[in-house]
Amino acid sequence: MTNLIKFTKMHGAGNDYIYVNTLKYSIDHPEELAIKWSKYHTGIGSDGLVLIGKSPIADFSMRIFNADGSEAMMCGNASRCIGKYLYDNKITEKEDITLDTLSGIKHLHLAVSGDKVSKVTVDMGSPKLEEVLVNGNSENLVSAEITVNNQTYKATAISMGNPHLVIYIDDIEKIDLPVIGPILERHPFFPNRVNVEFAQKIDNKTVRMRVWERGSGITMACGTGACATAVAGSIIGQTERDVEIIMDGGSLNIKWDEQTDRVFMTGEAVTVFEGEITL
Repeated sequence: MTNLIKFTKMHGAGNDYIYVNTLKYSIDHPEELAIKWSKYHTGIGSDGLVLIGKSPIADFSMRIFNADGSEAMMCGNASRCIGKYLYDNKITEKEDITLDTLSGIKHLHLAVSGDKVSKVTVDMGSPKLEEVLVNGNSENLVSAEITVNNQTYKATAISMGNPHLVIYIDDIEKIDLPVIGPILERHPFFPNRVNVEFAQKIDNKTVRMRVWERGSGITMACGTGACATAVAGSIIGQTERDVEIIMDGGSLNIKWDEQTDRVFMTGEAVTVFEGEITL
C-alpha cells in the first residue's frame, strides 16, 4: 500500500526544513527519512526534517532531525516556522503557544497580520556557559584560546539548550568554514560535538555571523547560534545585550534581557511550498 505524506517546506532566515504534521501522518524511522529527503538533488532538499506533534505538557511538540539523521535538541528558526505553520493552517487560534522540545518548553509569541503570521518571537530561555572537557575535567570556556590548523582563536562556549562555540574575529570573510567547521565540531573539548559560529562585530548592536551546524554543516542561519553569538558578544564586551545578528540567509533580532536573564529571538518565518511525497 502506498502512503502519501503531505509536507511543507519552510525557512527562517534561510535555515530550511521539511515540516510534517504527525497529528495527521505517522512517521516511522525519521532519522532515515531526514537523510533521504534532505538531499537537494534526489530529495526535497533541506537542512533536515521537523515533526510537529502533540504533547502532554505543552500545546504542541517539536522533533528535529538534521540532514545527517542525528536528532537536534532545539532550533530557534524551526520553532518560529512551527508557530506560523500552526496558525496559518488554522490548527490553533492562539497567538501565544508553548512548544515541547528536547531542550525544554519554549514560548512563542506570534505577530499576526491579517490571517497570517508575519514574525515570531521565541523565549529561548536562559543561556549557560557550556562546559567543555579538558584533560578529563569539565571547565567553562570564555574567550579562551583554541588552536586549529596552526591558527589560534579566542572562543566562548555557550549553551542555548544545545552547545555552541562562538569565535569573534576581525574579518569573517577570511574563514574557510568548510575546512575549519568540521574540525571544530569534533574538537576533543566537545565529546558530543558542537555547533560553531564565527562572528564579526560591525558595531555595538550589529554582528555578522556564519555558522557550521552540528549534523548539518554550513547552513544559511541558526537561531540558537544567533542567540549564543549575542550572549557571547555581551559576555566578552563586544556588543550590547540587544543586537541584530546578520547571517547568510537573513537577520534576527536577539535580546538578552537583563531583568529575567532570558534570551528573546525575533524574526520572520516563510512558507516556501507544499507538496506530497511517497513513503
